Amino acid sequence: MKWHELTISTREEVVEAISDYLHEAGAGGVAIEESGSLERPRDTKLGQWYDRPLNNIPIGDAVIQGYFAEETEMEPLIAAIEPFIAGLREFDLDPGDFKLSYKMVDEEDWADSWKKYFKPIRVSERLTIRPTWEEYEAGPNERIIDLDPGMAFGTGTHPTTALCLRTLDSVIRGGEEVIDVGTGSGILAIGAMKLGAKAVLAVDLDPVAVSSAKENTRLNGLSEQIDVRLSDLLGVLKGETKDESGADAGPINVSVPVDVVVANILAEIIMLFIGDVYDALKPGGIYIASGIWKNKEEVVEQGLLQAGFEIVDRRREDDWIAFVASKPKAGE
Repeated sequence: MKWHELTISTREEVVEAISDYLHEAGAGGVAIEESGSLERPRDTKLGQWYDRPLNNIPIGDAVIQGYFAEETEMEPLIAAIEPFIAGLREFDLDPGDFKLSYKMVDEEDWADSWKKYFKPIRVSERLTIRPTWEEYEAGPNERIIDLDPGMAFGTGTHPTTALCLRTLDSVIRGGEEVIDVGTGSGILAIGAMKLGAKAVLAVDLDPVAVSSAKENTRLNGLSEQIDVRLSDLLGVLKGETKDESGADAGPINVSVPVDVVVANILAEIIMLFIGDVYDALKPGGIYIASGIWKNKEEVVEQGLLQAGFEIVDRRREDDWIAFVASKPKAGE
């Protein structure tokens, strides 16, 4: 089978927005390559493995490749993508002097080639991500997340995902009920369970993500503890959740309000449901919000404060930020 390989050269801060657009446009897979420059600092305090060869992408730049079925009409697709990327500037996201090109490739040239770069990675004091095709022996107190993300979802190597996992490692003490909004591969839901959460409700609006998260949940033996639904947070609050086929999925596995909500989503989306998160949390509950580029830090901070949250911490990696916010306890 042949695929159109659409290549977009742009800036790192717009990677998630463009990737989401490509998925919505019907991409069968999206690959992202960020700077591998020798000058780029790499965090090795947890012994992370960086087997991916260095590249000549300048620091701050990225190359995104979307794969579309052979029958896809590429000219109309590109005609729609170009103004979308240019329009990101209206949201204070700078795509830089972006360039687009495409060519036809054989499926075997891309479908599995990325796997050779995905090695076991220690992302926090207690959590290590192990791709299902790699051998790895866990050390003392090391919890393993087995992951087969497919071509479309997170591996845990992106700063926003790593920030969420490290923050969960500091927040989860054992016995918490958690909601993971925009679960993708299910990696954050699985991480929360591995750290000792009682139960996790994982929601996503993409049926393919729901299927991917369910499969990774099964790989980790957590299908009974992680409930994956086709929904957003408002749907959860209204009791309107579905399975990946679109059928009503019945009662959820957590009691709302919950102890922790985690969302690794674009800042613009985070701003849309801050009030829903507040309603979904118990007094004293914790909200972990990631996927925030540095230029959106202030607006997200103000949104959290206006909703009534107290900001108790913020974590940074590269130019990405994760907020840790608390819903005040009664009487505070």
